[in-house]
Amino acid sequence: MSAKFVPKLLTMEQKHLCLKVLQDMLDYTNSDPEFLNIITTGDESWVYLWVRPGNQGIVQTKAQSSQWKHSTSPTPKKARQVRGKFKVMLTVFFFDPRGVVHHEYAPQGQNINKQYYLEVLCCLRDAVRHKRLDLWAAGTWQLHHDNAPAHSSQLIQTFLAKHNIPVV
Repeated sequence: MSAKFVPKLLTMEQKHLCLKVLQDMLDYTNSDPEFLNIITTGDESWVYLWVRPGNQGIVQTKAQSSQWKHSTSPTPKKARQVRGKFKVMLTVFFFDPRGVVHHEYAPQGQNINKQYYLEVLCCLRDAVRHKRLDLWAAGTWQLHHDNAPAHSSQLIQTFLAKHNIPVV
């Protein structure tokens, strides 16, 4: 599943702001080639369990499901995968150019609110401390996340300021 960004739904002011932010990012990157290497970015997403009907959730890759057949044999029947009734929120999936820094799955029924996101940021901070020692020691890592209500709350802004975590 994917979402589409539709520029025509933006106002002219929003389009100009996007252009300014992108130009700033390009300027930063041109002036410091390492700029993109210090950014840790993340977001939330739903993860669905995909199942083949009648197979209790056993999902095969294309290679695993391949079969040998004679040239005159009929084409083998393959079950379609359908989205199961189970889904979980991949709370935050944080990564940088070197790979995954931290990820968490929300407990069933958990809303992504500012208190929960604060706990996730504490875990992310610890993950950066252990997995990105060079960025942690230099104090150069920066966070990139969207402006969802949980991300832009006063509680989160205070936490980021208190721990000197700059946001791109």
